[in-house]
Amino acid sequence: MKYYIIAGEASGDLHASHLMKALKNVDTESQFRFFGGDNMKAVGGTLVKHYREMAFMGFVPVLLHFPTILKNMEICKKDILAWQPDAVIVVDYPSFNLRIAEFVHTHSLIPVYYYISPKIWAWKEYRIKSIRRNVDEIFSILPFEVPFFEEKHHYPIHYIGNPTADEVKEFLDHYNETFLQFCQRNNLSEKPVIALLAGSRQQEIKDNLPAMMQVAEHFRDYQFVLAGAPAIDDEYYDRFIHGTQIGVVRNETFALLRHATAALVTSGTATLEAALLNVPQVVCYKTPLPHFISFLKKHFLKVKYISLVNLITDREVVAELVAASFSVDNMISELKRILPGQNGREEMLRGYDEVRKAIAKIDAPGHAARVIHRLLHVESNECRFRRDKNLE
Repeated sequence: MKYYIIAGEASGDLHASHLMKALKNVDTESQFRFFGGDNMKAVGGTLVKHYREMAFMGFVPVLLHFPTILKNMEICKKDILAWQPDAVIVVDYPSFNLRIAEFVHTHSLIPVYYYISPKIWAWKEYRIKSIRRNVDEIFSILPFEVPFFEEKHHYPIHYIGNPTADEVKEFLDHYNETFLQFCQRNNLSEKPVIALLAGSRQQEIKDNLPAMMQVAEHFRDYQFVLAGAPAIDDEYYDRFIHGTQIGVVRNETFALLRHATAALVTSGTATLEAALLNVPQVVCYKTPLPHFISFLKKHFLKVKYISLVNLITDREVVAELVAASFSVDNMISELKRILPGQNGREEMLRGYDEVRKAIAKIDAPGHAARVIHRLLHVESNECRFRRDKNLE
């Protein structure tokens, strides 16, 4: 089978690479062509476009790069029709991928599978109409998405477990480096570590890292170590940390978290990674016009929380300092609460147990690969029938 896969950012590249490996296990004749990154390229196949040329975030960056975005979209559309895959698999990245799904549905009979469903339960719920029309199957990695899609919108989905849980388990099964060895290898001191996960995009780093660095000045007994994101060059980080005591560890976020006492984390998958690695955290996310954004969040956002930890447990396990509550003073106060010996630390760790129980299933990519393989070989007519019914 020929699989065309589209991932538009670093996390999608990682998750898609694991799905590709799983597809190879169930389909020895599998071929891949993709928009993605280095992790997918390492599995094999043809990289058409790297996500570094696609990952634009925020109104202004998107506006400035709009011609590039349109060009990438046209390249993708033409390439899919030229290659004629047996399936198109889109990974998160909804602004791009839902448009591709619409094109594929309109111009071909190629099934579209959505791996890691778009977060329409948080915003842009109207996208369910596009999903009904243009997406054959959705594969969810968050348990609370099942009632949202199936009960509220009557759209059946597959809950496959969470790939981050699989990735963390695989890491812990094989990682045996001591704290001292980790520090020596990365030219760090032997002070306890507080990890800084400032985001995977330049805009996130620009917004969040300076405040995190100010927090570091108030915790002299700890060393603050930044998790370098795959798509960010050292030169960009140097703009902020040059001449400071902030350390950097590249492409080893799990190892950094494994040895961290606590962490300051921007929202996203990183919050779940920290929880699964049992690292108490403070979620910090700076926004423009913070008071206005807080107003919108309170009155228009469909969910109470932004971090996956709190969304999965449906309560505030980790503090979220977002928009108007984002400040250096608040970050200092919340970080103190979760250091060793503080009550907030043990309470948070108990909340992490709830997260693990809620995720439950293991081998998310393997489960998705088996379903996709079955659909393509046995149930393709039924799948297309359901899509046609959704159009009625």
